[in-house]
Amino acid sequence: MAGVKDFGLSDKGVTRLAYTDLDFAAQAWLLEQVKDLNLTVTEDAVGNTFLRRPGIDNSLPPIAMGSHLDTVIQAGAYDGIVGVIGALEALYMLQDEELTAPVEVIIFKAEESSRFGYATMGSKLMTGSATPEQLSQGTKKNDKSFVEVLREKGYNPENYAEAIKKQGCYKCFLEIHIEQGKVLDETGEQIGIVHNIAAPTRFKIIVDGMADHSGATPMGFRKDALVAGAKLILAVQKAAEDEASKGTVSTVGVVDVEPSSINVVPGKVTLWVDLRGVDNVSIAKALDKIQYAMANVADSYKVIVSQEMLTADKPVALSDDLAYEFAKICEEMGIKYRHMNSGAGHDAMHMVKLAPTSMLFIPCKEGISHNPAEYAKLEDICVGVEVLAKMVKQIAK
Repeated sequence: MAGVKDFGLSDKGVTRLAYTDLDFAAQAWLLEQVKDLNLTVTEDAVGNTFLRRPGIDNSLPPIAMGSHLDTVIQAGAYDGIVGVIGALEALYMLQDEELTAPVEVIIFKAEESSRFGYATMGSKLMTGSATPEQLSQGTKKNDKSFVEVLREKGYNPENYAEAIKKQGCYKCFLEIHIEQGKVLDETGEQIGIVHNIAAPTRFKIIVDGMADHSGATPMGFRKDALVAGAKLILAVQKAAEDEASKGTVSTVGVVDVEPSSINVVPGKVTLWVDLRGVDNVSIAKALDKIQYAMANVADSYKVIVSQEMLTADKPVALSDDLAYEFAKICEEMGIKYRHMNSGAGHDAMHMVKLAPTSMLFIPCKEGISHNPAEYAKLEDICVGVEVLAKMVKQIAK
């Protein structure tokens, strides 16, 4: 992991955004390191990469593993990378084993939403859950769209359908990942077996007020979009707090202010909202409360408030059968584990469309993630990889 971390490393953490030169360079470096595995390397129409180890019977659907190499801005060195390198390490552990079925490691493109406004883009495209045009709608102003970047990197967006895989193309999909939460770190358990993945509902709230002179406009005559937006930020917070018992959370992660000048009353504000959970009813209730607040704020502050939906993914149930097989392996190895849900989205949530899917979590220190302080013990990573390898061996035999 240290080698991959160097691509995009600075004193502020690791920044390796999807489809950048750093993203491609990190992957090229990693593929060079695992040449001795003699894997067949292919790429699909949108840049997802597949590393296949043949089996005795290559007509069988492969067991798939994988994750991503791209990061958020100022990230740590473990999110996603553990899943890719862990899968490759599992293949090293199985190098001398005769496996009937082939095994494939997938490096998904653009799992993080930091560059294009959408998460899990590679797996969405691969499972037919989105088109490049749809994934270009989250582009921030002055940035290149996803379609533009695809063309710039030599891909043809019109050919994206060639990347779509059919249900049953894999025997199963397995992903190992840091938890990105505090549960395992606080309980001392080394493995979390994931049953459900929370899904993000992401949307923009646009507040249109009136840009005015900050000195010449009396307070009672203002249509300050930022003040109205501040009320809505609190409403987004309150909506999730009301549903906290169901595990629902919400975040306003980006605030765009126009014209963004110290001597101008803000005329327009755009809030980028991330609402997520594992309970569909709870998510719907929180969204209703936010929309109710939007109407009230529009009336109270004499502004126009509108909403632009970006994505409304549904929470996903993973394979209970695979989960309990993982549990048996942990028990046989004497490893402390727990059954749990994932509050963060992962590529695994889309892979359920193609095959039975399961996830393993390992602890990360104090639950910190998307932060330069993100850290996972090598010991915990190794335990997770060993459990993963045993599962692959069991299924592929």
